[in-house]
Amino acid sequence: MRAIGMVEFNSIARGIEAADFMVKAAQVELVTCNTVCPGKYLVLVGGDVASVQSSVSAGVERGKDAVVDEFVLPNVHAAVFPAIYCTTEVSSLQALGIIETFSVSALIVAADAAAKGAEVELIEMRLGIGIGGKSFVTMTGDVAAVKAAVEVGAATALEKGLLVNQVVIPSPSKQLCSKII
Repeated sequence: MRAIGMVEFNSIARGIEAADFMVKAAQVELVTCNTVCPGKYLVLVGGDVASVQSSVSAGVERGKDAVVDEFVLPNVHAAVFPAIYCTTEVSSLQALGIIETFSVSALIVAADAAAKGAEVELIEMRLGIGIGGKSFVTMTGDVAAVKAAVEVGAATALEKGLLVNQVVIPSPSKQLCSKII
């Protein structure tokens, strides 16, 4: 998949309706559409850049005032999907970086920017379910790389006013490591 795009809605009904418009507006794959806390609805599509842009635009237009956030990511980093699906296999945890956001969309963009910004491994993304609609990504690598990646990723969420927090733990305890990987 060369590009992905998401629209996040504060109305489930409007989100479902917009998902239909999005897949009819352009030749895209409906990667996922589902609810997340607190009563939001996500629509994620993939395909070529122009089609994803058209689809997201249709979703935003149809969703109007129910749109919480949206994005289009051309050339999404290969580590993003394994982190979303929590299938990344990390053998050891070096420094630990965390970016926390108020929206799912802002987090995916931040994680993509972090992965592209420095040599880190994305561990997992928790996307709004059971955590009040907030989201976070964890990543590992050497301290300098994790610091750089967290700064780059957090800056994207900060631009939209959706950054909750960012943390780098240079040497996480073994007990914590066992719970993270």
